[in-house]
Amino acid sequence: MSTFSLFITHRTKPGMRDAVRSVWDRHMRPAIDSNASHLAYAYCFSVADPDVIMAYQEYSDEAASQAFLRQPAYVAYLQEVEPLLTDQPTVAAGTPIWIKQRP
Repeated sequence: MSTFSLFITHRTKPGMRDAVRSVWDRHMRPAIDSNASHLAYAYCFSVADPDVIMAYQEYSDEAASQAFLRQPAYVAYLQEVEPLLTDQPTVAAGTPIWIKQRP
């Protein structure tokens, strides 16, 4: 079975990265934890830029990634986080060929 992955980069307004994370923690973390279609998720702060957040998302398939965008938690997250960002995120999609599994 092939899965579907997204690589997302957000640029926050200067000094707002922690505020964005707070919004993410409140809305997205519980939604991701309860979503069986999220197979893996990494929420990362850039080491090189204090106003950049990067996320890796692996879904069971592309349809599952689209369905997640319609969840009420995601809609609430967008409404609250958009004023803290400089622009729309950059998004790149990929098909994982190999993923190391944690023990």
